[in-house]
Amino acid sequence: EVQLVESGGGLVQAGGSLRLSCAASGFRFDVYAIGWFRQAPGKEREAVSCVNNRDGSTYYPDSAKGRFTISSDHAKNTVYLQTNSLKPEDTAVYYCAAGGICSSWHSDFGSWGQGTQVTVSS
Repeated sequence: EVQLVESGGGLVQAGGSLRLSCAASGFRFDVYAIGWFRQAPGKEREAVSCVNNRDGSTYYPDSAKGRFTISSDHAKNTVYLQTNSLKPEDTAVYYCAAGGICSSWHSDFGSWGQGTQVTVSS
């Protein structure tokens, strides 16, 4: 059974940092892409970052470049998202998902975690 479990969310002040974790099980971690998405109330789900575990390539949209860093620990089957210089507009539920390739389209990812809440206060 494919499982993705996020953790590490919480309440942080603007300018602060959080490290989110996505623990994966039930599939071959080293051949899948793991993406991070977020969804704020009333807004569409948007891509935040992605790592392709086949070759280590990464993807960041402009909103995350320079502030967020994705990394993958193959020994632990875990992907991390380091979020720095957080802003109130980063407040959302953050999800990780597994797919065949890195993509900004959530429809390209077939398995999802339950999400972890990130709240950034001003």
